[in-house]
Amino acid sequence: MATGKTRRQAPVSAEDAALFRAAIGPVEEITSDLAEVRPEPPPPVPAQTRADERNAMRAVMEQPIGELELELWEPLSHVQPGIPSRILKRLGRGEFSIAAELDLHGMNQRQAADELRAFLDGARAGRRLCVRIIHGKGMNEKGMQPVLKQLTDRLLRHRGDVLAYRSARAQDGGAGAVLVLLRPK
Repeated sequence: MATGKTRRQAPVSAEDAALFRAAIGPVEEITSDLAEVRPEPPPPVPAQTRADERNAMRAVMEQPIGELELELWEPLSHVQPGIPSRILKRLGRGEFSIAAELDLHGMNQRQAADELRAFLDGARAGRRLCVRIIHGKGMNEKGMQPVLKQLTDRLLRHRGDVLAYRSARAQDGGAGAVLVLLRPK
């Protein structure tokens, strides 16, 4: 238990000092003005986050595309719980500067999903927090459904780093594009 008082050490006699020096032998002083430099550790790998994203991606890709039944003209809109819904109005008014864009035209579902995931990861890492994804208005031949639009909606809805998204204004792509607001890292 510390009392705040320091103990006085008894002075060392010359005989004790000589005995100590004889016991340890010759001593050489090492002087250096350089501190030990260690390389900076690598950034941590979010293994569990990546595994969760892979599992979510697998679940999304295995879900039949017809379950959402989005129409061509139906706007996309979603806001994460806890985020004020007025953020959707601000996105719709174009109050956020679009920092990056991804065009999914000509891709199949697997390619589009991979590109979309990589794009969002890169945008967030580069602190580009408002992005536009052009999914187009195209439809598959079988069910006449907007395949990439539905895929985009499903993937964005399942990502924890997507705060909100909504279909773009007419001048920004309308029903063929979506504006996405990402959570800062």
